[in-house]
Amino acid sequence: MRYMMAVFSAIAFVVSSLAQAPAAPTITVIRAGTLIDGKSNQPRHDQIIVIRGNRIESVSDAASSKAPAGATVIDLSKATVLPGFIDSHTHIFLQGEDPAQGGYDANILKQGIALRAARATVSVRRALEQGFTTLRDVETEGAGYGDVEIKQAIEAGYIPGPRLFVATRAISTTGGYPLEDYAPELDMPKGAQLIDGPVEARKAAREQLDHGADWIKVYMTHRSWVGKNGELVSQPTLTVEELKAIVDETHGWGKKVACHLYGGIGLKRALDGGCDSIEHGLDLDDAAVAQMLKQGTWYCPTLSVYYADWAPADTPAGQRDRKRAAVHGPSFQKALKAGVKIVFGTDMGGIPWTEPIAQEFPRMVELGMSPMDAIKSATSRPAEMLDMAGQIGVIAPGAYADVVAVNGDPLREIKLLENVQFVMKDGRVFKQ
Repeated sequence: MRYMMAVFSAIAFVVSSLAQAPAAPTITVIRAGTLIDGKSNQPRHDQIIVIRGNRIESVSDAASSKAPAGATVIDLSKATVLPGFIDSHTHIFLQGEDPAQGGYDANILKQGIALRAARATVSVRRALEQGFTTLRDVETEGAGYGDVEIKQAIEAGYIPGPRLFVATRAISTTGGYPLEDYAPELDMPKGAQLIDGPVEARKAAREQLDHGADWIKVYMTHRSWVGKNGELVSQPTLTVEELKAIVDETHGWGKKVACHLYGGIGLKRALDGGCDSIEHGLDLDDAAVAQMLKQGTWYCPTLSVYYADWAPADTPAGQRDRKRAAVHGPSFQKALKAGVKIVFGTDMGGIPWTEPIAQEFPRMVELGMSPMDAIKSATSRPAEMLDMAGQIGVIAPGAYADVVAVNGDPLREIKLLENVQFVMKDGRVFKQ
């Protein structure tokens, strides 16, 4: 009897062990007709990409390669295959708010957090559908730490979406962010966390980092207008001392600081304060470009958003809108020529999520960036900025299996990237 019980116990142990053993990772093989790997200067043809689980295992010539036994084969031999794209400047909690429907103010005053979160889930899905497998989302615009929770929902598999690097609430100063122009006795909600002085600045950074911020977003300028000499003037916000407190605290956590600004005093303060990336940077002068090169500052220009929705030309707002676009292109070209590190960013959310995210690619190319460099600005370069070099933004051994494909040659016609036909994120096919 004891012998039989021992046998049954042994069998039960073996069965239990087998049940608990992790399943072998799936093996997927992609046959790529043309491969733009995100880092090389030239495409390769007839490539075999072997994916084990969620990582790329090997990339090799089809003529000398053989698919592993039992692998699932995806035939993209007539397509151009690229790494999943990275948009370095988005707002998933904005929807390109229509001024006729209350605009930005209604977004905060009338849309509850649950509704805004539901709309954000649609935004991230649309990004993934278009081949953007990673987003740096730079502030929730009054939705608190909702971006952290959308990120958690994606990582847990509750909703589909890109990898998110989030900046939570963002930081500005008193008089430096909407809601504005309400009765002075009303304490209106703001779209960012407002601080005054280095102590409050450091505390705000600590709060946001403690609640899950991957980056800290700082507004170094606010309003802008056309000056008496026809120049673009931008109101500065944080002082150098305030920004230095934020940068020091954030760098101590191993994180980075993104600075929204247009130009002028705010630009100078941002660079002197040690910001890691400049967002928009509409009006860069030679001294700023030289300082960016010296300090290794990243530049995320977000071009397309400034070429749409202009106010009437005979109004101050319309004159401001046109001046912004007029100085933005030359600033981009100046930074490009000097060799500043440029990353792809759209300001989606400021642009409705129904529009193509990849519209930024043609704008960059029109202003002088080569198609291959434009692709790198949305792949390997932002991966470096995000401290993910070699893991995202490239098709190479060891990288996460984030893969997209288009029909045709985007190096000849960059607008093809607006029509992605295949999307894989983390080894799983999302769109085919």
